[in-house]
Amino acid sequence: MWLLIIIGVGCLSGFILFRKNILAADPEHFQGPEKLSIIIPARNEEYNLRFLLDSLQLQTIAPYEIIVVDDFSEDRTKGIAESYGVKVIANSSLPEGWTGKSWAVWNGYLQASGDIFAFLDADIRLKPNALASLLKARELSKGVISVVPFHHTEKLFEKLALIMNMLGIFTFTSVFEKNNAKKGLYGSCILALRQDYEKVNGHQSIRSEVLDDLSLGEKFIAAGVPIRNFIGYGLVSFRMYPKGIKSEIEGFSKGAVLSTSTLSPRTIIPIALWVIGLIISETVFIFANTSWFMPLLIGYLLYMFQLFYFIKYVGVFGIVIPVFHVVATLFFILIMLYSIYQVVFLRHVSWKGRQIQVGGPRD
Repeated sequence: MWLLIIIGVGCLSGFILFRKNILAADPEHFQGPEKLSIIIPARNEEYNLRFLLDSLQLQTIAPYEIIVVDDFSEDRTKGIAESYGVKVIANSSLPEGWTGKSWAVWNGYLQASGDIFAFLDADIRLKPNALASLLKARELSKGVISVVPFHHTEKLFEKLALIMNMLGIFTFTSVFEKNNAKKGLYGSCILALRQDYEKVNGHQSIRSEVLDDLSLGEKFIAAGVPIRNFIGYGLVSFRMYPKGIKSEIEGFSKGAVLSTSTLSPRTIIPIALWVIGLIISETVFIFANTSWFMPLLIGYLLYMFQLFYFIKYVGVFGIVIPVFHVVATLFFILIMLYSIYQVVFLRHVSWKGRQIQVGGPRD
């Protein structure tokens, strides 16, 4: 009985954390008064960039300008961007004390002339009315918004991200983060007024931070600019790591441990309860021939059905991984251990051929 209670509390914690704060589709083609500048930092994104630029051409409202910052790509990223007729900037040498992405975004900002900025990662894909919906949501929020994109996966190794994606949704939609002074933004898709961005000195103020999006959110809140996070289901999606499992491990592990330091304890506790209940339920395969088997099996199935309900709004994960969610949990544990190793022992994380020092100076 006690096993079912622990697993039940964990499962319930997931429902408490999960909020269907979905970005509302705009049927009226909302057109704000602002000139919208799209800023896209891109490093070795020849595969992804086409999808984003194609989707930008199909928008119900046209952006004022699109700026792609080529961050020393070693593939055809620059040529692909140029073929679409957008403004392409070759990023200058990375100064000491800057991370690559922050420097690329900052250089894009310096070349932008719009009144509002949309910072989009190159792996983003937008439905035709996405920009209109984003502009309307930002207008209603009276501040800065970000979107956790719907995760489009194709290969089996991509679907291993199930638990990582679920924890990301919990983190960014948790009701307990509402009044957190360290509340972060989701860096793949951020919209901010120029005046708000300049008020916090933009990415220059967080130039050395590994988790630039979380740190930027904290800066906005400190300056009195409200932030709000949405789920991109139906409008904003991405395919995170199509190149292979190595990039997937690097991508998730660079912030897996560090991101927990910004969360409210009221968010951390239910997340911990959810993970504990999940792991306990998955020991059903170890205790198959004991009296614990039946309560563990019930718990395993409870989590399975919960995951099927959640992933409708989170991403495409097929049937196999949610049914055998123990595999995704083992992948999550691997990510956490590798992240701890990088942060605690190496004191740097790796991403796209660069080593980023942990704990750089802040303004």
